[in-house]
Amino acid sequence: MLHRADNAKSRGIEVSESRGKLEAGQDGVDREDIKQRVTPNRKLGAIVRHAAAAVALTMLAACATRPPATAFDRPVSHALPASGPTPLATALAPLEQAHPDQSAVRLLPTGTDALQARIALARAATKTLDMQYYIAEEDNTGKLLLGAALYAADRGVRVRMLVDDLNFKDIDRIMAALNSHDNIEIRVFNPFGSAQRSFSERTQNVFTNLGHFTRRMHNKAMIADNQIVIVGGRNLGDEYFSASPTLQFRDLDVFAAGPVAQKVSASFDDYWNSSLAYPLRALNKQKFDPSELDKTRDDLRAHWRAQAEPLNAKPLNATPLAQQIAREQMGLVWAPTEFWVDSPGKIEHPSDDYKSPPMERLRSLLTDAQREFLILSPYFVPHDTGVQALAELTRRRVRVAVLTNSLAATDAVAVQAGYAPYRIPLLQNGVELYEFKPIQIEGEGSPSAGLFGSQSRASLHAKAYVIDRSILVIGSMNLDPRSAKLNTELALVIHDKRIAEEAAQLFERSTSPQVSWQVHLASAAVMEELRRTGSPQSGLVWTTERDGSLVTYNFDPEAGFYRNAMTGLFMLLPVDKQL
Repeated sequence: MLHRADNAKSRGIEVSESRGKLEAGQDGVDREDIKQRVTPNRKLGAIVRHAAAAVALTMLAACATRPPATAFDRPVSHALPASGPTPLATALAPLEQAHPDQSAVRLLPTGTDALQARIALARAATKTLDMQYYIAEEDNTGKLLLGAALYAADRGVRVRMLVDDLNFKDIDRIMAALNSHDNIEIRVFNPFGSAQRSFSERTQNVFTNLGHFTRRMHNKAMIADNQIVIVGGRNLGDEYFSASPTLQFRDLDVFAAGPVAQKVSASFDDYWNSSLAYPLRALNKQKFDPSELDKTRDDLRAHWRAQAEPLNAKPLNATPLAQQIAREQMGLVWAPTEFWVDSPGKIEHPSDDYKSPPMERLRSLLTDAQREFLILSPYFVPHDTGVQALAELTRRRVRVAVLTNSLAATDAVAVQAGYAPYRIPLLQNGVELYEFKPIQIEGEGSPSAGLFGSQSRASLHAKAYVIDRSILVIGSMNLDPRSAKLNTELALVIHDKRIAEEAAQLFERSTSPQVSWQVHLASAAVMEELRRTGSPQSGLVWTTERDGSLVTYNFDPEAGFYRNAMTGLFMLLPVDKQL
């Protein structure tokens, strides 16, 4: 059953994201290596564990009901203590003392900013590097980042990578090779079958256990030495870093340091050690010897030499990150910052009574909104309760403005079917509604959109919420039932007018006529004219400017026949809860 996710590529049953990694913890420094080694007096126990793992692996390949991850050889591990001596900790210590109970933040609004920051973070790590992602591709930018992780591991850094299973295939050779490194471990969250199962078997599982399949780990985070974290909307893939020739996701991340990083780390540990985090070795049928890892290392070095300059991956890395922080050259803003995250139990033990902490915190912040609530959500499905909540704000004279994808720009047509019926009620209740255009990069004009993708188009992917231009909520969470009930999500709440204003300015630029259409209720005169001419009557009009003149559409602009037809089809299907 098709539902939205954050990938521009339609793979398998979902248009969705795939995997990631993140870290956390609070253990002793001497546990930083964490991997338990088998000593002579534990050989018998090791034999028993390996035998049990072999039986469990057979079960995993034979039936849809798989054993818990704890059935495999999978040591528990935790993040480096925040007090551990590292260059990043040393650089941050005096700044943290000068800003007690605050964390340092900086927005990463462009794909280039986000790519450079991640590479700088991997290079700055001296003890631990953790990544948690819904999608992790082995494309051009993916190879740069995986190469940076490998080089960190070669320096002795412990690397942990946690990825969601939705798009897991046995073709991810780079990650499988890296997983053979003594300092790298990759785990797969909530696997649905395994690479050893055939495509037909995995597809059959989709229909026999749909409720399990549709619950995904949507969190996105990267952490170095339990000191600095990058969180936000971006996965690992070219389209998130302004490097794809066919799709450019407009996204937003935040670079954060200080106490909030340790909270993100603790969350990573919860997921890493959960009963749904399976070792990649248990799922991947490929076998690697040391020569394969050496070849992968050589290939990634060659890729860096060929692609780092064209992909603009170098500038932030000219000076070590710790030095830039110590010299206060990073443009960091110190502010009170909260971290809210779903528990992995949301997927391990699903319940209709579950309340998502990130969603609940956003809701509580809205009760105090006085002037304005700006929403950036590429997948926006408010349902009646959401419409009512936003209407309560407008009745209090709070400006509510929403930026989401247009039908022409979205990478998930099914979500449009969930969103479209609420446009009229939202507008009737005074909500401003803007829909992102599929703008060509380099200003080449809008292309015609394909069914599940199009050539050289832009699509909104940022998930951010600005309250009274004084609070920014940013993370992986959309305003839709999937984020509330099915996927796990995370969010930072930043209480700072400078950061909130920066995000508000991004919103204003993104809702300008050059970038987005504004949606209005059709007037009585327009509706009468449409009836007279036999034209489609959606009850809405889309306005923009072209060559200094106002241009108006009476149906989803530039979307094409197939996208409109598929939206109508999905509106007839009982998929609302999956959107």
